[in-house]
Amino acid sequence: MKKPLFTLIFIFLLTACAPFATAAPTAMPEPSQTPMVSEQATAAELSPTKQGQAEPAKKPKGRNQPAAPTSTNADFVAAEILGRPTDTSVTVNVVPATPMTIYYEYGTESGAYTLQTAPQSAAANMPLETLIEGLRPNTRYYYRINHNGVAGAEHSFVTQRAPGSTFTFDIQGDSHPERVKNQFDASLYVKTLSSAAADRPDFYIAIGDDFSVDTLKDVNPETVRALYVNQRQWLGTVGAPIFLVNGNHEQASLANLDGTPDNVAVWAQTSRNTYFPQPAPDSFYTGDAEPVEHIGLLRDYYAWTWGDALFMVIDPYWHSPQTVDNQFGVDRDQKKNRDLWNVTLGDAQYQWFKHTLETSTARYKFVFTHHVLGTGRGGVELAGGYEWGDAPHFAAHRPGWNQTIQQVMAANHVTIFFQGHDHIFVKQELDGVIYQTLPEPANPNYSWENETAYQSGEKFPNSGHLRVTVSPAGITVEYVRSYLGQPDEVTFSYTVE
Repeated sequence: MKKPLFTLIFIFLLTACAPFATAAPTAMPEPSQTPMVSEQATAAELSPTKQGQAEPAKKPKGRNQPAAPTSTNADFVAAEILGRPTDTSVTVNVVPATPMTIYYEYGTESGAYTLQTAPQSAAANMPLETLIEGLRPNTRYYYRINHNGVAGAEHSFVTQRAPGSTFTFDIQGDSHPERVKNQFDASLYVKTLSSAAADRPDFYIAIGDDFSVDTLKDVNPETVRALYVNQRQWLGTVGAPIFLVNGNHEQASLANLDGTPDNVAVWAQTSRNTYFPQPAPDSFYTGDAEPVEHIGLLRDYYAWTWGDALFMVIDPYWHSPQTVDNQFGVDRDQKKNRDLWNVTLGDAQYQWFKHTLETSTARYKFVFTHHVLGTGRGGVELAGGYEWGDAPHFAAHRPGWNQTIQQVMAANHVTIFFQGHDHIFVKQELDGVIYQTLPEPANPNYSWENETAYQSGEKFPNSGHLRVTVSPAGITVEYVRSYLGQPDEVTFSYTVE
């Protein structure tokens, strides 16, 4: 049997991680002293009335949720999850519950596994990453894990699609598992993710606020790690590679660093990269190449091409010299003291963002971030502010940058800008760029959250996910709403040619 090259990486738990080498920090804008200023598609049905809808949810009191096995198989703390797909490889991450020998069998036909990785020893409770490489582009592969001679269930993945291909990717808004009964119901989350799995997406994107650190009763390496372990039980059911977008409630940000490894930002980002294989710059992905002390590469912003589309994830939290939204450990009333000119992508990320869009020949271009400026409420309503779109004052605050973020997107024909944070489905458009705000996937009250912040657009309440199909004929975006006790439905859809 042919044995292709493989890469096998043991990733130790947070408390056992050695610090990465220190690198010179990326240049950031100097903090401003200016006082902060206050912050056509085809529908399947008309926007439903807000009459009888639940009021916006209240934030629950903090509590800890210990890490627990999230796999239905007692041999694993967390079953396999995929990440970093390329034209010739994919990465598999698994967390064994006991010491074992692991290898993966795979092939291009269901049930016919003609290839395998070399057997490797895995330690208990330590994530194990395996690179399955030497694959053919634009090909579906079927695989299964084998541990201690026991074969697991079959799963599949697809390598990079060729230009002109038709494919689907799915995306969810803020899941907020900590907001039980108010904005989160585990059974509804499972239903939404099962619906996404049925789409057989090439990959699945989570827009942030899926690992809320700032609501924990006690914040330490173990309680933070538990958030990432526990989310595996849900996101792992989609069966597709997972891409994560940083949110404000993750508290993974530059402003939270204190120069030590005993820090909430270090714990959060290290847990993220330990339990979910995320892209780093290489021959397939571009992105953040600047290591951070005690973490290494952040893997926070990155881009890749798939079929006829360019995908770009951007992140203001790791590059802003002040707190972007809610400051960790500080009353939320302190938000009024911020100057939003200090919220930034930073020079390196801005130049990468602009260059990548300008040089891409992709027919469609998608941009993902947690929210316009990483804070506030609304979509196009905020797009004319600060670094994002305040052209008259831009030169004074961003010397050397010749376009706002909105101008960069419009000039380079970004197709859709996706954001979360506001817990509602809204489709808007500005200068030819569609602004698509995402609903929550598991809100059992199906409520309208922050609806009044949106003064225009097609608006629908929670809950569900978006299914996006890319084809030579165009793009189709569908809002698939999920309910407890009744079938899913496509509430709204639109096309872009």
